[in-house]
Amino acid sequence: MTRPLRIEYPGDFYHVTSRGNAQMDIFNDDGDRNTFYDVLKSARNRFNIVIHAFCLMDNHYHLLVETPDANLSRFMRQLNGVYTQCYNNHHTRSGHLFQGRYVHRGASCKVHTNIEINYN
Repeated sequence: MTRPLRIEYPGDFYHVTSRGNAQMDIFNDDGDRNTFYDVLKSARNRFNIVIHAFCLMDNHYHLLVETPDANLSRFMRQLNGVYTQCYNNHHTRSGHLFQGRYVHRGASCKVHTNIEINYN
């Protein structure tokens, strides 16, 4: 059975989160956080994503993004995939870093966007 397609719209806002596999830490130190930030900037530039806010926790992260080109899935594949490769290489490990697919919910109005930023 295939997974349902994610429906994306140009100009939408999304609150996105992704958690470490088995709730393990995905950021062990500031070096990991800096690497994630570099990968995030690269993916943002490649896919024309607007990042309004982000929060890095030890075992997960939150992003509040806007997608002018309706390409959240491609952006997230790049972000999680490249960061996983960097993390695994740096920590001499292999396998999954993230637990399943990323989770997102729409944040389609400025009021909701402000609530999301204040919540995180």
